[in-house]
Amino acid sequence: MEIAGYLAAVLIGASLGLIGGGGSILTVPVFVYLLHVHPVLATTYSLFVVGSCSLVGGARAYSKKLIDFHVVVSFGLPSLLSVFLVRRYILPAIPDRLFAIGDLVITKGIFLMVLFALLMLVAAVSMIRSAETAPAPAMYKERTRGLLLQGLLIGAITGLLGAGGGFLIIPALVLISRLPMKIAVGSSLTIMAISSFFGFFSTLSHYTINWGQLLVFTAIAVGGIFMGTALSDKIPGQQLKRGFGWFVLATGLFILVHELLFT
Repeated sequence: MEIAGYLAAVLIGASLGLIGGGGSILTVPVFVYLLHVHPVLATTYSLFVVGSCSLVGGARAYSKKLIDFHVVVSFGLPSLLSVFLVRRYILPAIPDRLFAIGDLVITKGIFLMVLFALLMLVAAVSMIRSAETAPAPAMYKERTRGLLLQGLLIGAITGLLGAGGGFLIIPALVLISRLPMKIAVGSSLTIMAISSFFGFFSTLSHYTINWGQLLVFTAIAVGGIFMGTALSDKIPGQQLKRGFGWFVLATGLFILVHELLFT
């Protein structure tokens, strides 16, 4: 299973390079189910892996002028605030055992994974349903206000779940801020790099990190991102959007079924 986990690291990097998200969705389940890392620690590992891959992908997007820096600043600053507050105060305050439903005991780990899956399903349906539409540009003030609110919300989710947030950032940027898919991908990667590294290093002292495992996994994932970015140059934005939606939907259903029926 450990070999399978490291092989999955290639797919994580490739998905980030290809669609600007999805890597964080895969990283937490891979650490939990294949590398047997506790879900709470897996969210911390995920922040480092996704941050590293996003930094590489964001640099490549910058070289192609596929980043909207107004979006990065307006979305990223409130996101950093939310990440810090959630990782420093809210996540440690959640008890290890929450409640029981019959024989099913809902632990902190199960709660985080189920919440993760439900958010993925919502994002997936939004992306799939809107894949055929081309929304009109948003007004500047409306766009800025929306970005601030989105940044606060998705930053909180990033801090809680250890996900870079690409699976939520991209739908938000495409559906609400009206960005073209490929610019949304580049902007998402930049936001994810900033927020993920901030979330990881701001609470690093709370966890014992297996640096050998984490750095090897990250190096493999970074290699995979070059595969994804090369493929993204050859695939139209609308196809990326639709494929991303179905990918998120399938992964969310798997996590939900596994946590509620097989844990």
